[in-house]
Amino acid sequence: MSAQECTRCAAGSYSLGSGVRFDQWDSMPAGFSSLATSLDNGPHADDTLTCNSSSWVPQGNYVESNRDECTVSLIYSVHLKKQGSVSFEYQYPDNNLLFEFFIQNDQCQEMDQTADKKWLKLTNHGEWATHMVNLKSGTNILYWRTGGVLMGSKVVKPVLLKNVQIEGVAYTSECFPCKPGTFSRVPGSSACAPCPRDMHSGHGASSCTPCNTTTQYAPEGSGACKDRPPCSRKDYFQIHTACDSDGKTQIIYKWIEPKICLEGVDGAQTLPPGGEREPCPPCNPGFYNNDTATCSPCPPGSYSDGTKACERCPAGTEPTLGYEYKWWNVLPANMKTSCFNVGNSKCDSMNGWEVAGDHIQSGAGGSDNDYLILNIHIPGFKLPTSISSSSGTEFGRITFEFETVCRADCELYFMTDVNRKSTTVVESWEGSKSRQSYTHVMTKNASVSYTWAFQRTNQASDVRRYVHDVARIYSISVSNALDGQSSECRACALSSLPSGSLCVPCPAGHYIDPRSSQCTECPPNTHLVSHVTLGPDACRPCGPASKSDQGHSLCYSDCQFTHTEGNLTLSFDFSLLGSVGTLMNGPSFTSKGTKYFHQFNISLCGGEGRMARCSDNVTDLSVSDSQSERGEAGVAVKTFICQSTIIPASGRGLHTALSSQSINLADTFLGATVESALDGIRARPELFPQTARKVPDVNFYYRSLEATSSCESGRSAVLTLRCDPERSGQGQLTVPSQCPAGTCDGCTFHFLWEGSGACPTCTEGDFHKIEGACKGGHQDLLYVWTEPKLCRGGVSLPERRTLPCESVDFWIRLGIGLGAFAAALLVSLTCYFWKKNKRLEYKYSRLVMSANKECEMPGADSCAVMEGEENEGEMEDEVVYTKPSLLGKLKAIASKGNGDNYENVQLNSSHPKALIWS
Repeated sequence: MSAQECTRCAAGSYSLGSGVRFDQWDSMPAGFSSLATSLDNGPHADDTLTCNSSSWVPQGNYVESNRDECTVSLIYSVHLKKQGSVSFEYQYPDNNLLFEFFIQNDQCQEMDQTADKKWLKLTNHGEWATHMVNLKSGTNILYWRTGGVLMGSKVVKPVLLKNVQIEGVAYTSECFPCKPGTFSRVPGSSACAPCPRDMHSGHGASSCTPCNTTTQYAPEGSGACKDRPPCSRKDYFQIHTACDSDGKTQIIYKWIEPKICLEGVDGAQTLPPGGEREPCPPCNPGFYNNDTATCSPCPPGSYSDGTKACERCPAGTEPTLGYEYKWWNVLPANMKTSCFNVGNSKCDSMNGWEVAGDHIQSGAGGSDNDYLILNIHIPGFKLPTSISSSSGTEFGRITFEFETVCRADCELYFMTDVNRKSTTVVESWEGSKSRQSYTHVMTKNASVSYTWAFQRTNQASDVRRYVHDVARIYSISVSNALDGQSSECRACALSSLPSGSLCVPCPAGHYIDPRSSQCTECPPNTHLVSHVTLGPDACRPCGPASKSDQGHSLCYSDCQFTHTEGNLTLSFDFSLLGSVGTLMNGPSFTSKGTKYFHQFNISLCGGEGRMARCSDNVTDLSVSDSQSERGEAGVAVKTFICQSTIIPASGRGLHTALSSQSINLADTFLGATVESALDGIRARPELFPQTARKVPDVNFYYRSLEATSSCESGRSAVLTLRCDPERSGQGQLTVPSQCPAGTCDGCTFHFLWEGSGACPTCTEGDFHKIEGACKGGHQDLLYVWTEPKLCRGGVSLPERRTLPCESVDFWIRLGIGLGAFAAALLVSLTCYFWKKNKRLEYKYSRLVMSANKECEMPGADSCAVMEGEENEGEMEDEVVYTKPSLLGKLKAIASKGNGDNYENVQLNSSHPKALIWS
């Protein structure tokens, strides 16, 4: 400054001129601070104290973010004399963590930043990305902020940050010395270079000093030499040699490079001898060896099972393209392997995986926390010619068989990178896993890289303690790979050309008839499964109450459902519920007290055009508008039912609510029924108790084809529709109270959708008629719904009607007349039989009197009065008889009712023939 001119820095130091660089993180550099945001939304008051220990941690060459879910900011304030920039390198491998970089001025106002500058993109495992943002002159406060949501015991992968460089500060008045392990040989350097392997340097060095390699060693960029340890089992590994000219291979052992151990000292182990030479395994399907030591791919249009020579596909067939690796003599040409460690470069030149005959296994690595990476690249997918690309959502699938044997907390990752944008972890397995198979379906036609990464432990360590923890992959098969080989030929639809051997594509929804080699459309209400065998079996029937779309690519509900029970038929129209329904349950709280919600989007009816969509808006924000227009958005799920985790704006100190961790719960509709089970999925009515109602619940069953480590057959979902006339419109979606996350076992999700839209269509049996009284010659007819009303739409209620009526109806008068006639007839018959009865009673009385006379007994012929002798007998016997009148008879009847049960008969014994009747 005294000479007012710029001077070169001396050797052993460096300067950026008008900038500063932070590349040494043994401790937190001056000016940097780590601040944990207090959580004020937890369910308990002490949750605000749980983040005091969370911070960014220096790790030598880089600084590492916290591994928990606390929101922690790395802050640096800088004053720029002119417009400048800030750049840094970072690793951001875990989308369960939110990572943003933003800038504030000295008034704590956030600078304007586009979304793709604020939200950082995910990086591949083991790769560093560079991010740069322009800065304005004046004070700039830089924030690197992370925050996550842990809903399980799994620890997130932290964000790593290094080489922070800021341009635009005041001209420096001093040079920075090179840190240990680096040097600058010439004056005027803008950076220091690391020392080569087996060399070291001190603070501010202009050159590196070699180590005594006989007893010492030094990794690249070391500040001191280290003593070589005795060799042990951890310093060598075994490999299979490639096939020689005799078709033989053997197991040999090699030192892990670079070799740092000593052999000729006490306790040191020597390298074991190689194994016996054995015959090489056969070639993989689609390859042949042609009596040579190497396997070559079959020419296009031919096939081989790996043991026979390649043959041309016969006429009327086409080769099935793909890869099927089950023998591992050499690494396939389209596969690569590497080793990476975020903290050091010990294993950069090592193979991450080694072939081992019938499997490929993870290599030794340089340290236990290395990422051992295996990668296969597929440039694209090609469906068989006879299958239209619109026949379904599956373009190809990868299936691999693996196992892990671990003593530590190892983890195997399976990742995909579509169109070389960002790597996404599809599934991961922790700890030892028995031999099992996993399948991933590719739903878009794009280039994709499949990556396996194995890490023995995520704890940083320079010592190899778990070198014998391994992951083994026994077979890998990829279907419909664009550059794949063929192990067999399949029948195809023939063209009408005279040669008859050219295959033609079938229209959407058509399968190949192997007998006629013709395209045949799938029957109605079936969907085409492209990866199954040829013939009618490729058309799978849709489930109950479902139909297929025009291209037979999927089954869906058209919102119509009919249920018959006995003589009663209920018809349902779920159109009111047909649009996408949204349910947000919660709130829930993590172990740190962070509030989050689960949001479910559900599409009840409709095919591909009416699917539910869930997206990670953090990823979407980091995608430019032009990419979004091309459909290259980030993580987005489009299916029948999907789930996202919502972090509210107040929950993390963020300005907007964030959606992340979108998963697919249901990409296949199995059918709708009132039964409690379908295709192995069971509904649980006890989760949604209800009062007794005549309308049964309708269950919609779904399944997701993506298997997970905990759900081997994929996730499934049961959506129960319940009639509730009190809820109008789209009704209400709920989850079981016992399972607030929507699932009780993590695999089967249960939902209840209540509303009037789930009620059956009204029919004439749902209302009845009420007849009013006849007033003024008119009568009202009313129609009312049967209560409670459990229907909607359909037949409407008839209007009120008024009908003419008469004062006395004809039938009433006719009935009165017939009743009067019947009464008169009954009275007449009663009188007739009563009179006749009295006569018989009189005759009986005479017989009794004649039988009780004290004089001589009458003759046999005079015991009774024969008919026709009545008048004659009366005259002879001189009976005094007075015929009673009608009034007298009635009096007699009355007297009988007063207790006179018998008639009084007086006999005059002085005159035998004189009878007096009283």
